[in-house]
Amino acid sequence: MSTDIRVRYAPSPTGHLHIGNARTALFNYLFARNAGGTFIIRIEDTDQKRNVEGGDKSQLKYLKWLGIDWDESIDVGGEYGPYRQMERLDIYQKYAKELLERGLAYKCYMTEEELEKEREEQRARGEVPKYSGAHRNLTEEQRRQFEAEGRKPSIRIRVPDNKTYTFNDIVKGKITFESKDFGDWVIMKKDGTPTYNFAAAIDDHLMQISHVLRGEDHISNTPKQMMIYEAFGWDVPKFGHMTLIVNEERKKLSKRDESIIQFIEQYADLGYLPEALFNFIALLGWSPVGEQELFTREEFIEIFDPNRLATSPAVFDPNKLKWMNNQYIKAADLDRILDITIPHLIKAGKLSEHMTEKERKWAEDLVALYQDQLSYGAEIVELTKLFFKEEIEYDEECMNVLSDEQVPDVLRTFREKLEQLETFNPDEIKAAIKAVQKDTKQRGKKLFMPIRVATTGQTHGPELPNAIYLLGRDKVIMRLNDALNKLDR
Repeated sequence: MSTDIRVRYAPSPTGHLHIGNARTALFNYLFARNAGGTFIIRIEDTDQKRNVEGGDKSQLKYLKWLGIDWDESIDVGGEYGPYRQMERLDIYQKYAKELLERGLAYKCYMTEEELEKEREEQRARGEVPKYSGAHRNLTEEQRRQFEAEGRKPSIRIRVPDNKTYTFNDIVKGKITFESKDFGDWVIMKKDGTPTYNFAAAIDDHLMQISHVLRGEDHISNTPKQMMIYEAFGWDVPKFGHMTLIVNEERKKLSKRDESIIQFIEQYADLGYLPEALFNFIALLGWSPVGEQELFTREEFIEIFDPNRLATSPAVFDPNKLKWMNNQYIKAADLDRILDITIPHLIKAGKLSEHMTEKERKWAEDLVALYQDQLSYGAEIVELTKLFFKEEIEYDEECMNVLSDEQVPDVLRTFREKLEQLETFNPDEIKAAIKAVQKDTKQRGKKLFMPIRVATTGQTHGPELPNAIYLLGRDKVIMRLNDALNKLDR
C-alpha cells in the first residue's frame, strides 16, 4: 500500500445529501487536505432498485455548495477510475472468479424462500439468523441439477473457522470480531452485481485507500472487508468510525425525525450560508483545541486532527446552527444576504418578480434593516411582515403599552411632527421623535414604546426611525390615526 494519505467518500445515489453523509465527506476532506493527501469520491451505485435518477449529481452539487472539492471522481477523472461501481462490474467478476477457482468462495443456489425459512427456524430456536452453509460443499451433480431447474446462483465467501479479526480503530480503539459469528456471506448477487462489502474492499485496495473514515454503523462491515483483504493478501487500511449524530433527546438522528432539517439541499433552499453549515458540521463529533467555535475552511484544514474525533455521540442542536448562521450573516456583504432573502419575499408574494429600481432599493433597505437579526434567509418573510400589513391587530402586550395615560399625547404630537416634515428620512424622523420628547416631557419607554407599537404593531424590532422610514409617511400616519381611534373608543 502507498504511504500517501488517500481517503474516499463513497455515497450511494439513493437520494439527497444527508447531514450525516455530508459530515463523513467533510471529515475525509479535512483529513486529506490537512495531510496533503488525496480526496476521492466514488459512486457506489450497485443497488439499482434504490438509486434515484440524478442522485449522484445532487450529491456532488451540494458538496460543492458546502465548499468541499475533490481530486478524483466521476466528474474530474483520475488514474484509478472508473469511479462509478456499475462501470467496474468486470473487475468484481474477475476477483469473484479467482476466489471460486481457489476454493475460497462457492456458488449457492438457495432461493430467497429457502433462506427465509432457514432464518425463521433459527429465530424459533433463539439463535441469531445467519447462513447455515447448506450449499457449502455441493457436488458437481447437485450444481448441475440446480442449474437444470433454472436456479441462478449467488457467490458466497467461505468464512474462515475460528478466526479472530482485530483492528485498532482511530476513534474507538481496539475492536474484535469472531468469524463464528458470521455465516458465509454473499459477495456476488444472483444478478451478477457485487454486494457492498465485496465491492468496497476491492475498490479501496485498487484505489490505494490508506484510511477509511465513516460512520459507526459500518463497524460490523469491517471484519467482512478484512476477510476480502486477507483472501487476496492485501494490506488493510486504517479504519476510523465516527460516532452517531443524535437529536437533543439523545436519540439517533432518523430521517423520519421531523424536528430537525436533515438534508443539505433544504438548508441551501432556506437561505443558510454554506460556510456556516460547513463550520457547524465540522464540530459534530470533532473538537478543536480551545474554546473557539467559528473557523474558516482554511483554519479547519490547518487544525484538523483525526485523533480528536469524539468518542461520544454528536448532539445536533438546531438553535446552535441558527446562532452560528446568524454570526456569518452579520459578517457577510449585503449583496450575499439579498441573494438568500429577496427570492423568499418574492415567493411569498411580498415583492414583485420584476421590481422597479425604486422598489428594488426599498427591498434592499428592508433586508439591511434585519441583517443582524436574521438566522437564515427564509426568516425574512416573518421578520418583515409588519411592512406588508394593511391593518394592525394589537396583541395584549401591545394594548398594555397603548393603555398608558401619556400615549394619546405622544401619538398626536408625533403625527403632527411627521406631517410637518419637509424631508422624510431616518435622520429627520429621529429628530421628530426628539421634538416629541421636548414637547411632551416623555422619555425612554414612555416615549419610544407607544410610537413603536402604534406604527409597527410590535414591542421589539429594528431601529425605529429606519422602520418608520421604510413604512412610508402615509402608512405611518394612517396607523397613528387607527391607534388613536382605538384609544378614543
